[in-house]
Amino acid sequence: MRSFKKITALVTGASSGIGKALARELALQGAHLVLVSRNAQRLEQEAEDLRTRFGVNVHVFPEDLACLEDRLELFAWIQKSGITVDVLVNNAGLAHYGSFEAASFEDTGAMLDLNIHALTHLTRLFLPSMLERKTGGVLNVASTAGFQPLPFLSVYAATKAFVLNFSEALWGECQNRGVRIFCLCPGNTMTRFHQTAGIDKQRMFFSASAADVARFALRKFLKTNQPSAIYGFWNKLMIYAERLGPRRLTVFFTRWMYQPERIGDPRTQSPSIGAERKAGQS
Repeated sequence: MRSFKKITALVTGASSGIGKALARELALQGAHLVLVSRNAQRLEQEAEDLRTRFGVNVHVFPEDLACLEDRLELFAWIQKSGITVDVLVNNAGLAHYGSFEAASFEDTGAMLDLNIHALTHLTRLFLPSMLERKTGGVLNVASTAGFQPLPFLSVYAATKAFVLNFSEALWGECQNRGVRIFCLCPGNTMTRFHQTAGIDKQRMFFSASAADVARFALRKFLKTNQPSAIYGFWNKLMIYAERLGPRRLTVFFTRWMYQPERIGDPRTQSPSIGAERKAGQS
């Protein structure tokens, strides 16, 4: 694949944050779109804007991808509509900020369902036809959180580690088969993710705009032969430096950085956040 012109991309978590920015950049480059998110109103507004501005076909599918039935319904609808998904963008994600024991298992389970099960299931549904056609690709959005343990974002960071390792392993399986697998690892991105979580702006080191992250992701998807990429020089430096130091030092630093001091009791959980539900992918 040399460009996105006239291909069809399915973008999850497309109503806000990095997902919205990826959809806009894909439309700018001539791609037709299938946009998926829980927020039907924002999804329809964005779709109409993209059709008007870029003259591309945009379908919307407002569903909760954390639900197995909704994922199967999406796949069946695409097959029935005769749409060929050339690029799958797994961006939808959910996080909970606060101590692990304060979060209900229902909330933790919903995060696992969306961040891991939905991404894995959608890849399994759409990848076989790409391999059969020997063209297309999957772009998974992980995070720099996937490289490090994050106290008070413990399960979220663990899910992003899964996304990173799964993507890189799948990249190895798909070598020389005509299908591109790529994993984007952004750091702090200027969406509503941190604001909704109640994380101080002063702790948002090396922040980038969602538009810049989206352009970087699509450029790398087309041109690099690597399975993953970290956005931003300082993010790369931070991750590489952590690999050289003791693991416990990383835990100590990230615990200080993310501890909800303003709340007083670190066991207190702040509201849930996510690319698809309330905030943006980080």
